[in-house]
Amino acid sequence: MPTPLGTKIYEERRRQRLTLEQLADRTDSSKSYIWNLENGPAVRPSADKIAKIAAVLQVSVDYLLNNDKTAQANSDVDEVFFRRIGQLDDKKRAELDRFLRMMEEDD
Repeated sequence: MPTPLGTKIYEERRRQRLTLEQLADRTDSSKSYIWNLENGPAVRPSADKIAKIAAVLQVSVDYLLNNDKTAQANSDVDEVFFRRIGQLDDKKRAELDRFLRMMEEDD
């Protein structure tokens, strides 16, 4: 029987249209490890592995680990968004800033 963590990973992986193999490759895991996370009763991934999975699935670590959360809150979505911005190089961050300023001018 899958755990709440496994169910969330499965649902988010499917939402992202990723195969088990694709998620495994992007998180430096094996396909069987991801399958066990999604379907097994008690796999205990490391904090690093959870962070990698959350980043690939574009969800927060808190969302994955908190059994009471059945959907991402706005703060979770914001956290993922800002994490993605933080991973951009300086050139791409500057381009994004220019784009946002143009959008604000249109208002």
